[in-house]
Amino acid sequence: MTLICCLVEGLKSACAGFQDDRKGRGGNIAMADFGLSAFAMFFMQSGSFLHFQRIIEDENRRSNCQTLFAIGRIPTDASIRSHLDGADPALLRPCFEALEQLMGEPAVAQAFRRLGGRTLIALDGTEYFCSQKLGCPHCLTRKRANGEIEAYHLMLAASLVAPGHSKVIALFPEFVAPQDGAEKQDCERNAAKRWHGKHGARLKGLKPVYLGDDLFACHPFVKLLKDNGDDFIFTAKEASHKTLYEFLSGAELSRHAIKQRRAAKTETLRYRWLEDAPLRDGKDAIAVTWIGFEIVDAKGKVTYSTAFVTSLAVSKDSVADIVAAARARWKIENGSFNVMKNHGYELEHNFGHGKQYLAKTFAALNLLAFAWHTLLDLVEPPWKAARDKIAIRTGFFAEMNTLTRFAVFPNWQLLLESLTTGKIPPQLLHPPETS
Repeated sequence: MTLICCLVEGLKSACAGFQDDRKGRGGNIAMADFGLSAFAMFFMQSGSFLHFQRIIEDENRRSNCQTLFAIGRIPTDASIRSHLDGADPALLRPCFEALEQLMGEPAVAQAFRRLGGRTLIALDGTEYFCSQKLGCPHCLTRKRANGEIEAYHLMLAASLVAPGHSKVIALFPEFVAPQDGAEKQDCERNAAKRWHGKHGARLKGLKPVYLGDDLFACHPFVKLLKDNGDDFIFTAKEASHKTLYEFLSGAELSRHAIKQRRAAKTETLRYRWLEDAPLRDGKDAIAVTWIGFEIVDAKGKVTYSTAFVTSLAVSKDSVADIVAAARARWKIENGSFNVMKNHGYELEHNFGHGKQYLAKTFAALNLLAFAWHTLLDLVEPPWKAARDKIAIRTGFFAEMNTLTRFAVFPNWQLLLESLTTGKIPPQLLHPPETS
């Protein structure tokens, strides 16, 4: 269990750097304990995890918080919210970056490398807080039809995705929030530029191909990527790319079709593409390759249609793989946002909004827990064995929470062995009495 222990130590070090405004005896709980306690709740997928561990600690003088998550003392929920409000989530970046070191592991590479060894990174925005009563300096605002002003939080997420693979790996996000000196409200496009400025150079080793919806298929962001030598595949709608589609209307397109049988139905995949098409009007227009894609049923009816622009070289041999990669963009919504909002992580739940960073820090810790779970599923043998035994994700975490309510496990190895075998070691249920 080397991996998870190293990850916990890295998180403890990051949380120890959180701003501590306490004076005098207020520091008898380490700052790291506040961050680790919040993370433990997200990792265990249980809002009551800390509550039960406090009860166990009263009875045993220690708990699974100490043995599994390296927490010195378990703070109260109120004190966690209070002390993490001033904790800048940017300090958690090293924890996400540590996960990037695992991208070269054979299991991870096999799962996520596509297009001849490239890594697909999907960019998309998601909202994770909304209220007409609460707000903070990092909130965005909008006016509803009823005249009410609504405050909300939005982040630009980045995730590793791959066609044919259900899992995604979350990277550190960029929060969409009011920026110093900016006259206009922040947006996903600006956040994407900031995200690339902070992480693009470091991720070069992954040979990334950036995926995104029509919002990112704009001259400024495409130029930024091309100037930095990066590749992309973005959705390109006709309504927002009139010059591009006018150029296509009089051009001779390359074509390719593939028939396939899915279940009891036969369908045809149709591809069209054109190189050196202008992304917009003007002499400085960036040239891209446009790809149109359709799925046609046996009766000749088009059941699905979309289009993309890309910087990649497209040919008869590569177009199907490029389109498959482009369509994997949806996994950031289905495999990331949907899971985090509706299947255990409760991303949209208000765990605490605060007046400074609290909502953002909780979101980052939650995202980090999600990333840990994915990588542990792929590369940590004892974790994988337990997951294979309890295949349904919700059942796995429910069982883990049940076991940790009845016994204090001295390490992750014993906990995962108990999950795999379905048995708690007797010495943990009846620990020897101390004199």
